This record gives sequence, C-alpha cells and structure tokens, in this order.
Amino acid sequence: MSQSVLNIAAYRFTPLSDLPLWKERFLMRTRELDLRGTILVAHEGINLFLAGTEQAVNDFVTWLREIEPFAEIEVKYSWSDTVPFKRMKIKIKNEIIRMNHPSVHPFEGRAPSVDSHTALRWIRQGQDDEGRPVMLLDTRNEFEIEAGTFKGAQHWHLDRFTQFPEAVHDHYDEIRDKTVISFCTGGIRCEKAALYMNEVGLDHVYQLEGGILKYFEETGGAEFEGTCFVFDERETLDPGLHPKPIVAHEESETGVDKADKADKT
Repeated sequence: MSQSVLNIAAYRFTPLSDLPLWKERFLMRTRELDLRGTILVAHEGINLFLAGTEQAVNDFVTWLREIEPFAEIEVKYSWSDTVPFKRMKIKIKNEIIRMNHPSVHPFEGRAPSVDSHTALRWIRQGQDDEGRPVMLLDTRNEFEIEAGTFKGAQHWHLDRFTQFPEAVHDHYDEIRDKTVISFCTGGIRCEKAALYMNEVGLDHVYQLEGGILKYFEETGGAEFEGTCFVFDERETLDPGLHPKPIVAHEESETGVDKADKADKT
C-alpha cells in the first residue's frame, strides 16, 4: 500500500488572545480541508498534529503561514498509509505544553538551539566546539523513552513534564559544567526545558531544533536507538519516519492509551 496520507506536527509560541475565536477559525479551516488530528490553543501559542491528503495539508500550512502570528511556524512531515486520527479535535488549554512554571515565556525569547547536523557532530565528538563535554538530556516521559532514545542520553524517569523543574534541581550539580542538549519529540518540551535551565543559571543549555522528528528528517537517525513515540495511532516512527506500532500485552495499555494521558511533544 502506498503512503498517501501526509502527517504534520508543528507548534508556535506566540501570544494569543480571544482563544474561542482562534478555535473557531481552526475548526472551520480543518473542516473545509477534511483534516483530522488535534490542535491545542493557549495564550502562549498553538501545538498541532494533523493528517490528510498532501494537497489539503499543504493548503492548511499555506493558510496558517499567511496569518501573522504563525508566519514562521516550522513543520515536521511524515507519511502513512491511513489517517492515524479518528476525528478533528481543537482544545483550549492553559498551556500548549504544561509545565506549571509561569515565569517561562518562550514567546518572549527562544532558548539557544542546535540544528540536527551540529548536534550529530557534537555527539560524535563527545564535546562541543569549545571542548566542553556534551550531555544529551531526554525531556520526555519515561514510557516514551522505552520506545527509543539517543545512545547514552540521560533521562530523569519523568511521568509528567510538570516534574521537570524539580528534577533539574535534583540533578543540578551533575549538569552544571556540561553542555546540555535537551531534546523531545518535536521541540516544544525541550524548548521550555532549555529556557527553564537557563533561568536557574545553567549557561550552556541548548534545545535540539525541531526535536527528534526533525533530526530523523535531516540525519536519518544517526546515533539514535529504537523508535520515536508519536501521539497518534501510528504509535512510533523509525528513523526513516515509517510507522512501527508498539506490540502490547493484552492486559497492557497501548501507546495510544498512554498518549491520551500524557503531555504531548
């Protein structure tokens, strides 16, 4: 079967007001294009996962980029045989990724970032360009990490992203003299994570630009082991961005069940 369904994941931190109006605009446009997926809308921006025909998805992205707050939104693309969402859901949230730390405002200034190729070079060198040891920090939830992560990456056994600030303080001395590359699925969590670590005095922290999905696009997944959990019915993607469903025991939750309870991206 040919992969005829285009999937996108994207987010944009930008201050928004009148959230019900934004919800209605997104609902009308996705209905017109027969798209399915999820869009989260908050005063700090949007976070979206959509799927449909190539033409429909590209039309949506073009329309979105014509709206001033989203003109520079970055999109991650992948393909599937079928639409991995049952319906279109648009939700108004307090945060597009919940951290419960009100002083972190990504729309006021992004954290420093490294692109995929720079990250790969640093990983293989074991140090950044100034000779400082590099540590990869997985900011995702533990069940996502079980599907795959970077070789040698550190993680703090999080069940929710709201636990991240406390974990930083618990591990502060371990990371204070290293260059930290924080990473996640698509960039949204590691952006907030990097900003928080900058805020508490860690000077050499970067986010992986575009997260694991962009890294897969640009490098083919070098130095990554396993697959990347995604928040739809595909469950995980391999480094070639091909779906690899999780094999679950009959009594266990599936990846989709867990995703419904978890922070996204």
